[in-house]
Amino acid sequence: MQDQYRVDNEADLKHIIGEPFDFVVAKIKKSLDEPMSNFIRQSPLAFVSTIDEQGNIDTSPKGDPPGFVRIDESGRLIIPERPGNRLAFGFRNILRNSKIGLIFVIPEQRETLRVKGRATLHRDPDVLSNLQVNNKPALLYSLVEIEECFFHCGKAMIRSKLWKPDSWTQPSGSPMVKQFVAEMGGDENAEQEFDAALEENYRDELY
Repeated sequence: MQDQYRVDNEADLKHIIGEPFDFVVAKIKKSLDEPMSNFIRQSPLAFVSTIDEQGNIDTSPKGDPPGFVRIDESGRLIIPERPGNRLAFGFRNILRNSKIGLIFVIPEQRETLRVKGRATLHRDPDVLSNLQVNNKPALLYSLVEIEECFFHCGKAMIRSKLWKPDSWTQPSGSPMVKQFVAEMGGDENAEQEFDAALEENYRDELY
């Protein structure tokens, strides 16, 4: 890639992208309005981005039954945590740098909801119990003070054809298992064993 084509200043960026329309700027809010709150209540999936002390970014998907992210009486978001890989990159980031970003998604809905704010981690047992699924309370929860939120247009979803099953490619096993087996020098039998173990984990340790 030649440096002469690098875009490294806002003037050039503005020349390429253009200025946002006034109505687009006006849709950026400091707190949730009712359409945004309703969107969160219907969303079963959110992508959460956090930043460590060096400025490195981590993004993690969070999913549960629709409305799993709660909104408290102050308009803050409550995001439950379930059993996972225990790496906890995002939570360690929050302990060191509270800035957080989220994108909420609803199946077959082209628009998404973007949220920016600051997060803290909590383990109030009453709240954890209230966040339970399958009779299992959340492990902990992130409490997000919203600083900026807005709906994002649906062009990315339209271009990607994400909600059009006839455009999807068919998966051929877990890419995570394939990577692990390749690194350990395993064969097809090893891949089948790890696939079976992963499915068992998904079935028995989801909550």
